[in-house]
Amino acid sequence: QVQLVESGGGLVQPGGSLRLSCAASGSIFSINGMGWYRQAPGKQRELVADITSGGVTNYVDSVKGRFTISRDNAKNTVYLQMNSLKPEDTAVYYCNAGVRRSDINNYYVYWGRGTQVTVSS
Repeated sequence: QVQLVESGGGLVQPGGSLRLSCAASGSIFSINGMGWYRQAPGKQRELVADITSGGVTNYVDSVKGRFTISRDNAKNTVYLQMNSLKPEDTAVYYCNAGVRRSDINNYYVYWGRGTQVTVSS
């Protein structure tokens, strides 16, 4: 079994910051890509940022210059530092990871359950 657990969401005022964390645990052999997605009410889930095992990053245009994705491979954890938050960043944020389990010779994508981020004054 593999689990991804997000933390760090909450309520913040416009212009504020939050740092999300997502830790993967279980029978993990290796992890390739990891990413953060978000889904606002009435909208489709969208990619926010992702990062390869080698540290190459990719961001959606709306968060470039404000959000930073990083990972700690030793801890199987991915982070999302969010600065200069705007009301339109309000959403449930989900992490995902491409995981190769110890007992299976293939990578599968696993998802966390999400953490709420609300940006409001």
